[in-house]
Amino acid sequence: MNLPSHRDRRSATAPPWASARAGNARRLSTAAAVAAMLLAGCGTATPHAATPHAAPHSSGPGVTPAPSGAPSRSPSLDTPDLATVATACTNSTKLAGWSNRRLAMLTIAVPVSETSVSDVTSEVSAGAGGVLLFGGKAPSDLGSRLTALKSHVPGHLGLLVMTDEEGGGIQRMSNLVGNLPWAAYMGAHWTPAQIQQNVTKVATRMSAAQVNMNLAPVVDVDGRNVAPSKTNPDGWRSFSGNTSVVSKAGVAYMNGLRAGNVIPVVKHFPGLGGSSYNSDFGPARTQPWSTLQKTGIPPFTAAIKAGAPAIMVSNNVVPGLSTNPASLSPTVISSELRGRLGFKGLVLTDSLSAKAISAAGFSVSGAAVQALRSGADMVMLDLGGNVGSQTSSIASAITDAVAGGHLARSRLIDAAGHVLAVRHVNLCS
Repeated sequence: MNLPSHRDRRSATAPPWASARAGNARRLSTAAAVAAMLLAGCGTATPHAATPHAAPHSSGPGVTPAPSGAPSRSPSLDTPDLATVATACTNSTKLAGWSNRRLAMLTIAVPVSETSVSDVTSEVSAGAGGVLLFGGKAPSDLGSRLTALKSHVPGHLGLLVMTDEEGGGIQRMSNLVGNLPWAAYMGAHWTPAQIQQNVTKVATRMSAAQVNMNLAPVVDVDGRNVAPSKTNPDGWRSFSGNTSVVSKAGVAYMNGLRAGNVIPVVKHFPGLGGSSYNSDFGPARTQPWSTLQKTGIPPFTAAIKAGAPAIMVSNNVVPGLSTNPASLSPTVISSELRGRLGFKGLVLTDSLSAKAISAAGFSVSGAAVQALRSGADMVMLDLGGNVGSQTSSIASAITDAVAGGHLARSRLIDAAGHVLAVRHVNLCS
């Protein structure tokens, strides 16, 4: 609102220049008073507030133009409008007021067995951004169990509940949602329209069971007629060895998930086709970067153009581009995926429990910090050991890195913002 203007009380004998000087002084005094009020009462602006990064449902403050007949005045001397001076509310400005620990928890996907999801109630209550379901047969009441788990989310901001429901031999809950064949079968026998239609049926049932994210489609270009193994991470998980077929099938699969209200995660950037090994079991290399740019990258480009909301980055080293695993490389994530390809959505790591990560000299918690520094937004790990202890260690490593100046707080806020954005959470509503 506008503050009431002061009435000009000049005397009949005062010279014109004296009146102008007094009026200007009064306007400056009012502006200073309003500024002081804002500094004392503004709850959204903080010294750490980051520049909003594609925050959903936010806009800058509007400026109301003066009526056509109003006299022209110097903006620097006008009484400021509170609506135009106050900081605009965005997810970023809200997140800037969160503790580092709470921000860190939002970047972690906690693993849990789908038969005992209540095991991670304490982690969800502490603000974990997601849970990753493991298993091969989901309980019939999974939906009600997950609903109960979500009730523990601080502020009821929603929870990413994710699983690997690719098709073929990699399905966690087919007893509840129905079967899909291996991607290789889909790519060879189904049209893109048929892929989308069949995936939508499965996704609709996943959503009904309160699972809202699928770590699929695999858009690696492979085409080898073999089952995935230690030496070949793809095989039948790939739609084809033809880049064009993979691009079209990947977008169709992605759109099928979205039509069923499930968030797709396109993987494994920048492409595992032709890898030297399976990174789950040891160090692995992709094909040379010069080759990937021609064969492996186009399916990701197609998915991004089609509106991919999330992308998973692999744990493979990319010869000619990175010396660290891709999930820990700023060149792969920030320069290529974010920069050159212009991806604005959520970036997830592949499991940081992989042997390729430890072989590169990183603990799980150390890898989590490096992944966030490199541009990833959410980190994942395998089910095994003490999940509560591991989750706490990761969160502590992230907060310690911020406190020690090894991870910019603005980067942590940015990552947390992407986690909320993919769920369409608006902290300002």
